[in-house]
Amino acid sequence: METTENKQNDKQFWGMDEKNYSMLMHLSQFGGFIVPLAGLIMPIVMWLTNNKESETIDAHGKNIINWMISSVIYAIISAVLIFIYVGIGLLIILVIIEIIFPIVGGIKANRGEVWKYPLAIRFFK
Repeated sequence: METTENKQNDKQFWGMDEKNYSMLMHLSQFGGFIVPLAGLIMPIVMWLTNNKESETIDAHGKNIINWMISSVIYAIISAVLIFIYVGIGLLIILVIIEIIFPIVGGIKANRGEVWKYPLAIRFFK
């Protein structure tokens, strides 16, 4: 007889298991490099289509959305601070972080871990 945990692990999300789907949610933020706004839209669509079916996917999605909103806020603040020359450095750091965080989140998701992005403001809990 299968346990509930085994049934959850066998569940497919867009043809992928939960770990791979969660990893792809993190990495889909890079979709904006290929198609404009895809990096914003794709993680949201992936989260909203399966957040009710998996607590893990819901947790990953909330963390990703919190980071995306936070990074927009940080970008706006940095853009304003460009006028006092501090913002240029902050924008460069933000771009580097926006590359590193989704990669780390994807690796952790593939290991089955839910990783909260550092510096992310928690809008969704």
